[in-house]
Amino acid sequence: MPDDTETTDAAATSAARRRSAGPRSRPKNGLDRYFSISERRSTVGREVRGGVVTFFTMAYIVVLNPIILSGVDIDGNTLDFGSVAAVTALVAGLLTIAMGVIGRYPFALAAGLGINAVVAAYAATQLSWPEVMGLVVLEGLLITVLVLTGFRKAVFEAIPDQLKTAIAVGIGFFIALIGLVDSGFVRRAQTGTVPITFGIDGSLASWPQLVFVVGLLLTAVLVVRKTRGALLIGLVVTTVLAVVIEAIAKVGPTFLADGSVNPKGWALQVPTLPDQVVGLPDFSQIGHVSLLGGFSRIGVVAALLIVFALMLADFFDTVGSVTAVGAEAGLLDEHNNLPKSQPVLLVDSVAAAAGGFAGVSSNTTYVESTAGVADGARTGLASVVTGALFLVATLFSPLVDVVPSEAASPILVIVGALLIAQVKNLQWDDLTLAIPAFLTIALMPFTYSITNGIGAGTISYVVLMAATGRARRVHPLMWVVGLLFVVYFAIEPVQQLL
Repeated sequence: MPDDTETTDAAATSAARRRSAGPRSRPKNGLDRYFSISERRSTVGREVRGGVVTFFTMAYIVVLNPIILSGVDIDGNTLDFGSVAAVTALVAGLLTIAMGVIGRYPFALAAGLGINAVVAAYAATQLSWPEVMGLVVLEGLLITVLVLTGFRKAVFEAIPDQLKTAIAVGIGFFIALIGLVDSGFVRRAQTGTVPITFGIDGSLASWPQLVFVVGLLLTAVLVVRKTRGALLIGLVVTTVLAVVIEAIAKVGPTFLADGSVNPKGWALQVPTLPDQVVGLPDFSQIGHVSLLGGFSRIGVVAALLIVFALMLADFFDTVGSVTAVGAEAGLLDEHNNLPKSQPVLLVDSVAAAAGGFAGVSSNTTYVESTAGVADGARTGLASVVTGALFLVATLFSPLVDVVPSEAASPILVIVGALLIAQVKNLQWDDLTLAIPAFLTIALMPFTYSITNGIGAGTISYVVLMAATGRARRVHPLMWVVGLLFVVYFAIEPVQQLL
């Protein structure tokens, strides 16, 4: 079991936050009672507003997922951009509603970008898209079994408090970096010795970057002044500013039709009013799955290693996201665990298989849910709202495309600042605990992966506890998880060996 010296003030902070919200009210009606709205000191208005904020913070996935996957081969043809976009929104909507109704927490789900990049690479080099999706379905079913047996929840609760707090802090840095990169505020350096740079050649030389800066400052002011709906107001005002600037300056996209790059363009969507608001969705993508085709193509061992890699990434991405969102909402218990987490983990596990069957890759819980939580969401009702908006997006995708990433990114940076504040609850006077916490925090943004951060923190924690004579204080499951992460990080050489 974890050492008593590892106990942090995070739970006390969370409890104090809950107490400061005032006394709990009695449920007003059946909706209130089912979602525990008054019990969590929220209101229907806050839940709706938080759900809307989460949707617009995540809406980029409807466009970005097809960009990642649209060139992948499926039965001799490339994936259709429009179909992938429609099915991405459909699956995200249904699963997020399921999370709200069954899990009853403000977690939203959608196609996992980190996992999608991996499966797209496999499809390009080793397997066809239906075969990769078959492995994703199997991975999702395997995680579901682990949830039903209680193993996934046991691992979640075995992680020591120090690492759980570090996970939340690391995700704060991670999503802040996502916002800075998506906005073009931070970029990959094209020349020189540094890997990343500020703006364009060290300066903010484009209209989209100005929109981001204005949105960031406006949203920060609204949050500091505790304005109701601060994040949503910031998003809407910044989007309107972006539309006006594009109409006047004709900035255009970053990636032009002739293959050239406009470094001063909008990163993802160009904020222009669409010619049409409604479009009929194409769901023909669903069901293109070969469940066992991958085993025939590359062999049983190689296929199982891919399933293992996908499963571990899915498994711990969710641990990180749930911990971060729960901490921001003040919903964690005295051990930094999420009460009644089994339904949440079950829906998340089924989501992996559902995303594979739909042909848009594994779906997972999104850390961007913290955006809605920061704007007041505390219950599953917010997820129902977010899911409903994703379903609407299957018909109104042209309208969703109006919001550029430069307008949504400020929310991620502000939410990152809120999560990073928990760093004060970490123990830094014991290096045996401080180093794993540091590695967890550092590797998430620096490797652009929640899983890598958790893996580095877990392995170093187990090794350092054993090296300092405290091996018996490490939960047995942490040894198992540490060993699994060793295999995960060495997956390529292991695959070559076998």
